[in-house]
Amino acid sequence: MDNSGKLHIAFIGLGLIGGSIAKGFRRQNLPVQIYAYARHQETLQAALADGTVDEILDSAADERLALCDYIFLCTPVADAVLYMSRICPLMKPGCILTDVGSTKTEIHHAAETLGITDRFIGGHPMAGSEKSGYAYSTDHLVENAYYVLTPAGSVPPDQVERFARLIRMLGAIVLILDYERHDYVVAVISHLPHIIASSLVNLVRDSDDEQQTMKTVAAGGFKDITRIASSSPVMWQQICLTNARHIGTVLQDYIDSLNRTLRSVREQAGDPLYRLFDEAREYRDAIPEASMGPLKKDYAVYCDIVDESGAIATIATILATHQINIKNIGILHNREFEEGVLRVDFYDQESADQAAAWLTKFQYRLYKR
Repeated sequence: MDNSGKLHIAFIGLGLIGGSIAKGFRRQNLPVQIYAYARHQETLQAALADGTVDEILDSAADERLALCDYIFLCTPVADAVLYMSRICPLMKPGCILTDVGSTKTEIHHAAETLGITDRFIGGHPMAGSEKSGYAYSTDHLVENAYYVLTPAGSVPPDQVERFARLIRMLGAIVLILDYERHDYVVAVISHLPHIIASSLVNLVRDSDDEQQTMKTVAAGGFKDITRIASSSPVMWQQICLTNARHIGTVLQDYIDSLNRTLRSVREQAGDPLYRLFDEAREYRDAIPEASMGPLKKDYAVYCDIVDESGAIATIATILATHQINIKNIGILHNREFEEGVLRVDFYDQESADQAAAWLTKFQYRLYKR
C-alpha cells in the first residue's frame, strides 16, 4: 500500500480465473492499481481497454512488481513455479505471493526451495466455467465459492488474515488448510469423481452392442453423474500427475469399497447393501446447496411440456423475449419424471432462477431434482 492508501496488485496470467479476480476487485471500487502480464498481447489490451488493468507489465520480472502488495500467479502449476524464481528477487517486504492452482504440493515445495515460506500463501478458488480465457471472465465468478488458502509455514498470522480479508471482499468463502490436507481433500471430492466418471463412461462404451443401445438410452441420471467426464483430458492428466500420491491413496480406498460391495452383491447380503444406499442418501442430502465446491454445477430447469408441434419453440421464445441466454435445450426421452420433460441448461444460477420465474408465470409446471 502506498502513501495514498492505494493497494498495488499484479497478475501473472490473465485468463478466466485471473481476469475474474481482477474484475472482482474492480467491482468493489477498491483504491487499487492493477498490473498484469500475459503471453497474449490481445488479452492485455482487452483488459486495459475495459478498465480492469491499469498498467501492462513487460515481463514476469518487470521492475514494477517491486511496488506490489500482492502478486497473483494465475498460470498452470509448472509455469507458476518457473515464474516464482523470477519474481522472488523483486518482492518488497510484506508482499504476499499467491497462486490459483488446483493442486498445492508442488508449488509449496518450490516456495520452500526458494526460501519464501514467509510470504507465500497458496490459493485455490473453487470456481470455473466450461469456457476459458479472459473473454469469459466475470466480476462475480468466485462469489459464494470456497476459496482455499494454504499459507506456507512461516507466514505471519496477521498477514494471512489480511489476505483472507482481501479475498472475502470478492464474496468468496475463505477456508484455510494445510497444503497437504488440501490436496488430499480435493483428491477425494474432485479428482476421484473425475476418474470414476471417465472410467464409467469408458465401461459403457466397451460394454455396448453394435446398435449402441446403451449410448442411445444413456440420458437422465447417467449423463448427470458422468457430465464431468467431458472435461479437458490434458488438464486432468496434469492433475493426476501433480497429485499422484493422494489420488493413489483415495483410489485404493475406493477400490476397496467397491470390492466390499461386490462381495455383498455376490453373497446377496441385503443388510450391507441397504446401508450402502441409506448412508449415502443421508450424507448426500446433508451437503449444502448454497455454496460452490470444486465440481462445476449444472444450472438447469426441468419443465413439463405437451408433445405437440411448437412446444419447445414457445418456451425458447419466452426466454429469448426476456433476454435469458440458453446454453442447451432438449427433451429427456429416458426420464425419471411422470410426464414429458424438457431440460433447459443455462450458464449461471441467476439465469436459471429468472427462467423458472417466467415459466411459472406462464403456467408451466417445473420439476426439482
